[in-house]
Amino acid sequence: MTTNLNWLKQAAPALNETARAAAQARQQQLTKPPGALGQLEGLAIQLAAMQGREKPQIGQVYIGVFAGDHGVAAEGVSAFPQAVTAEMVKNFARGGAAISVLAQQLGATLEVVNLGTAFDTGELPGVLQCNLGKGTANFAHEAAMTESQLTDALQAGSESAARAEKDGASIFIGGEMGIANTTAAAALACALLNLMPHQLAGPGTGLDQAGVQHKAAVVARALALHAAHLSDPLEVLRRLGGFEIAALTGALIGCAQRGIPALVDGYITTAAALLAVRIQPSVADWLLYAHRSAEPGHILMLEALQAEPLLQLGMRLGEGSGAAVAIPLIRLACALHNDMATFAEAGVSEKM
Repeated sequence: MTTNLNWLKQAAPALNETARAAAQARQQQLTKPPGALGQLEGLAIQLAAMQGREKPQIGQVYIGVFAGDHGVAAEGVSAFPQAVTAEMVKNFARGGAAISVLAQQLGATLEVVNLGTAFDTGELPGVLQCNLGKGTANFAHEAAMTESQLTDALQAGSESAARAEKDGASIFIGGEMGIANTTAAAALACALLNLMPHQLAGPGTGLDQAGVQHKAAVVARALALHAAHLSDPLEVLRRLGGFEIAALTGALIGCAQRGIPALVDGYITTAAALLAVRIQPSVADWLLYAHRSAEPGHILMLEALQAEPLLQLGMRLGEGSGAAVAIPLIRLACALHNDMATFAEAGVSEKM
């Protein structure tokens, strides 16, 4: 499967500034005080620029959930055993996971891509098997991925974006499942943002204070081990990332290149967004941010991306669940923008 990474150099298309200006003008005409709908106004205008039309719409939603295990789990950085990753992939296939329920409620297309779990899942309905190994290597001792594993994981994400395009998706949601992936995300964010592990390491699936301190110490050790190789974002990803985080990164870049808006979920996906923007800066225009995770370090990543998330519900599940919950809000933002009457249409006096 291994291919080269030249496709990462392709810039995403520029947003349609004519459509943005038309949407801004329309917002000024609607029967409300300017700015009265807050972030919903800017959201509709941004989508108009992305979709190249004054009145944007969110039709088909495509959700790609990527699963992979992490060798750093051997360091005792998670409250759950590594077997849970494979067990949750099976739960996705049965329709029993949160994202499965949300996808059904939204009428969204849901695909699950298993990139490599420590425990074999066997063939499962609705799960694409892309076996890159039984999880990554332990990045506290060596690079998490080989160059070919990194290349294949990024490519798997791009191929998911291609399937979303073929499905006619209006918007893409990336989700993930991988025990110990908050440790990987913390390490990635530390390397990319030059922050300290105690600023990014959080409870993840439920660590106590001692567990969080231990996680931060493991991240610090890994950063010291790989310090000489952390100037290039692809090498940061190869050394400290995970199969599913690399696939998310590839998916975000692939969606942007295809002109598909991507709705970024929480802590793990935001780490992938940081990587995607560092690898291909033009991706930034094509990202929307769903929510602020309960994971403490998430706000630092969002600030670095100058992101304004739509929701803050104390969620920290992953799977793309926070992004899926935001979809009705985005659809309502479009409905308000498209269907409210203008002052002229309603015969309402404008501001003096």
